[in-house]
Amino acid sequence: MIQLIVSMVLYFVIFFGIAFILNMLLRRTWLMAILYPFVIALIVGDSSIGDYFTSPGEAFSSTFSKMTSLALVDIVILSSGLVGTIVSGIVIKFLRKSGYQMF
Repeated sequence: MIQLIVSMVLYFVIFFGIAFILNMLLRRTWLMAILYPFVIALIVGDSSIGDYFTSPGEAFSSTFSKMTSLALVDIVILSSGLVGTIVSGIVIKFLRKSGYQMF
């Protein structure tokens, strides 16, 4: 149980930080929230990036079957990363609205 909580916090903080930095540098508030499913597909799937272009049918079906067979604990951990990217977008919007211009 402790490992689940630590993993959830870790994924939240990691993806919050990555999304926050990308939001500051690229000035696209929801970019990481849109890219998050693709990042997770690369993490979960066994296929390399090149396989998605050379044999997309096999790569996507393999990744989809792996994603549908994830355990509930894995889904909760990965969902906390998605929440981190969404919270990052909300924080950036709030900071910009408050007058802070990031880069």
